[in-house]
Amino acid sequence: MNDTPNPPKRALVTGASGGLGRAIALRLAADGLHVIVHANSRLDAATALAGEISAQGGHAMAVAFDITDREATHAAMATLLADGPIQVLVNNAGVHADAAFPALREAQWHDVIDVSLNGFFNVTQPLTMPMIRTRWGRIINISSVAAITGNRGQVNYAAAKGALNSATKSLALELASRGITVNAVAPGLIDAGMAEGFDAALIERMVPMKRAGRADEVAALVAFLASADAGYISGQVISINGGMI
Repeated sequence: MNDTPNPPKRALVTGASGGLGRAIALRLAADGLHVIVHANSRLDAATALAGEISAQGGHAMAVAFDITDREATHAAMATLLADGPIQVLVNNAGVHADAAFPALREAQWHDVIDVSLNGFFNVTQPLTMPMIRTRWGRIINISSVAAITGNRGQVNYAAAKGALNSATKSLALELASRGITVNAVAPGLIDAGMAEGFDAALIERMVPMKRAGRADEVAALVAFLASADAGYISGQVISINGGMI
């Protein structure tokens, strides 16, 4: 009889050095996953978070690489996959570069598209076949309410996240028969650093629940979608926005 416990499933959370990514990483670790905490350049922040998870009895490690750099990302994925498949992927990394469209610079357009959309491709593609071989997986893409309703000054961001929603639905169809679900979570105004600049009066006017959401509330939804209980949910864009839409 083999009493050796099964090792925890491995989860990669991109952009985990930010507020929302941090909450997601902490929740997945609390649920028993081995979390790979990713940062673009802030390896110190990712390392500190991995250390915090370990101190709480969880399993974590930190990595840093630029997801818009395809070669660097593939090299990082190869190193991570040498230790086994990654069966939970949370594509959380994203950036804002807001401006009214007539004043939007080309660099602002490309920077936002590169992180949210090309970054999704660069990270997800090399992880797909190893995930398929296990016949189990969860891919969760962090989108935005802006991709559903649009938002002034965010044509680039809405375009990137809207394309991510479409990619989510198509990839879900490709992977459904392999035991892999693919979903997107579309937060509204979340108090995790991304809603900066929205004052209380604006939130009162925009959000029927009269408050910003919390990062841990989004993390709870992500954790559910990453669980075995969500095995029949795929190809969905799930809003979490306090009733905005």
